[in-house]
Amino acid sequence: MSKLNAISKAQQGKTLLYVFMDIILINFSIILGITLWYGGTIPGLPGGKSVVINPEAWLWYSYAVIWVTPICVIVYGIFKFYSNIWKYASIDDVYKIVIADTIIFVSLYYIDRFFISKNVDFMLPRRMLLVAWIIDVVLFVFSRSGYRLIKKFFINLGNIISKKTGTKRVLVVGAGDAGYNVVKSIANGGKGYENKTAIIVVDDDFRKNNSNIMGVRVTYNCDSIPRLAKEYEIDEIIIAIPSANSVQTNRIIKKCTETNCALKMIPAISDISDGEYNSLRDLNITDLLFRDEVQIDVESIAKYITDKTVLVTGGGGSIGSELCRQIAKFNPKLLVIFDIYENNAYELFSELKNKYGEKLNAIVRVGTIRDINCVENVFKEYKPQVVFHAAAHKHVPLMEIVPAEAVKNNVFGTYNVAKCADKYGCDRFVLLSTDKAVNPTNVMGATKRITELIIQEFASKSRTKFVAVRFGNVLGSNGSVIPLFQRQIKEGGPVTVTHKDITRFFMTIPEASRLVLQAAALGESGRIFVLNMGEQVKIDELARNLIKLSGYIPDKDIQIVYTGLRAGEKLYEELIMDEEKDQMQLVYHDKIFVTKPIDMDYENFENNLQKLKNSCEKDAQAVKLEIKKIVPNYNGKDL
Repeated sequence: MSKLNAISKAQQGKTLLYVFMDIILINFSIILGITLWYGGTIPGLPGGKSVVINPEAWLWYSYAVIWVTPICVIVYGIFKFYSNIWKYASIDDVYKIVIADTIIFVSLYYIDRFFISKNVDFMLPRRMLLVAWIIDVVLFVFSRSGYRLIKKFFINLGNIISKKTGTKRVLVVGAGDAGYNVVKSIANGGKGYENKTAIIVVDDDFRKNNSNIMGVRVTYNCDSIPRLAKEYEIDEIIIAIPSANSVQTNRIIKKCTETNCALKMIPAISDISDGEYNSLRDLNITDLLFRDEVQIDVESIAKYITDKTVLVTGGGGSIGSELCRQIAKFNPKLLVIFDIYENNAYELFSELKNKYGEKLNAIVRVGTIRDINCVENVFKEYKPQVVFHAAAHKHVPLMEIVPAEAVKNNVFGTYNVAKCADKYGCDRFVLLSTDKAVNPTNVMGATKRITELIIQEFASKSRTKFVAVRFGNVLGSNGSVIPLFQRQIKEGGPVTVTHKDITRFFMTIPEASRLVLQAAALGESGRIFVLNMGEQVKIDELARNLIKLSGYIPDKDIQIVYTGLRAGEKLYEELIMDEEKDQMQLVYHDKIFVTKPIDMDYENFENNLQKLKNSCEKDAQAVKLEIKKIVPNYNGKDL
């Protein structure tokens, strides 16, 4: 309410100023018209050598001013000149000004004819009124829009100077303490702020409108960011509102992505270390998902992790490593990082040890899930109570070339881990699945669907709680499209997109990991939990935003090339199958759904698994045909 009152008072003050100015201008126009018409000087003022104007002319003016002043205000009010937003004035508004002034001066002509001329012995030249009319039109237009011409002149002058010096023109979002620190750092050429010039600051607090920070003007309303960026030829936008919540930040970022400016921001307060209040970070593509941070039920997760031995297969991978980071927060008795690639696993181990020291008991075991003896040795030695199975081959085109490798690793590797979890009495087993398992068109997706069925089979006969968690693409994970786009942009393009209309579900690595942990605390054994991935994202749009984030213009600085769908690739993904739709239930806020197990013949399933295993010794076509028998809705190439 106080904001509305402030706006109302400011508007009233501006209206009174315009009324006062219009009265002065129209009277000045008439005086100047008389002076120019007669080529003389005003009596009583120090004039030149010109002839003194007839005093009757000034007597006529003294009568005219009584009439023209209220008429001017009334006519301008009727034409709504006092409620116009003049910075958006167009040629139509100029036409209105001409018409309004014409009405005023025509009225003055008839007032002179029927009233003033009866009291003053003065013959009014109509052409003198025409001169005054021209003067008033010019002055009125300049009074409303002249500042735009002056401002544009100085903007262009500033553009020329900044371009010659090679500095980036910066728009700062936020006029609080962080915004002040950014402007100050730019002025002082601080680290990360070199070769920049602060041009304008924008803030949603109306009370700060038209104030300034170290000489840089502050303007109101972040919705005007696209217009300001174009008007001031901005090169870079810095978002300096570390206290903003996700809704506010998302709104601002959306406006910034409508420009062609590079984007940077001050990290959130929770991410700022001592002395880093003015540190900058690049916006990354995860900022463009525009979703609130996932909240988890810490207590329910702690119940099954704290003081337990936890095994993470594929623990050195992008998803597995983040799971390990999240698990470490819950003080497990022992965290076993199992991975075939020792470098990533060791890097993660070192990171966790540096962060937690002796508080975290963790160990790395190098091995492959394809070797049942290797897997059993891990279970026998550490006896994990909780297993997160993240190890898998997931690269779609590569698995199309060697389907047998996908089967050996994804299907029978999962079978080995599940078998040991059952044999050694784990409390719970969590499989990480994918949306590509739904109505699969590729080998990778079909093998992941088989792993879901394996989990259901073990759940039907084991005391271990077996569940699967199904989700879509994870931004920034190994093999995801984002690192590819970033590398292509860095090399100057082109950025390759398979199809203009291709869409995918996306989730950040922390989002996916937190929801996996949460899903493991929910529901009964044998269920598939489906993470709510939000709306599907167009890959083309994702590529264009990433180019903009890098400070380039799509299709101008960096070209986008459409290469066609790859083998096994779908135009869009699905999270649930047709037979699951009627069984879906929401089990955690609006983030996690669960499906019931499907009816299946487990004996027949085991027989088909054996046939699939045998087919791995044959050609690729034989493997795909056996996959089709287990997953009837698999529609791969050459089937």
